[in-house]
Amino acid sequence: MAFQKAFKLAMRIFEISKTFPKEEIYSLTDQIRRSSRSVCSCIGESYRKRRYPAHFISKLSDSDMENTETQIWLNFAFACNYIDENIFSELGQEVIEIGKLLNYMMANPEKFGSK
Repeated sequence: MAFQKAFKLAMRIFEISKTFPKEEIYSLTDQIRRSSRSVCSCIGESYRKRRYPAHFISKLSDSDMENTETQIWLNFAFACNYIDENIFSELGQEVIEIGKLLNYMMANPEKFGSK
């Protein structure tokens, strides 16, 4: 569920970031796309290492870090008026939900196939 939500958010950010100014392509646009996609990739990597609880939790922690970075880039996008308050709130709520799922997974690795 965390992966699916994170993937959906990353795709939404991809679509929304297409409207960002061209001068942001190598900074804000690139960074927000990268961090939102990294949430998914770290979840995928964690799942492949789920037999090793410490590694599983470590990769989920990386995913949580990328999720937080995504929120920070959303803050910049909002402050620069690239997204409106409704989009900012919606995406921010999704970031919070993903964070809660990641934290649940880290607190309960045994429920996800860890020993």
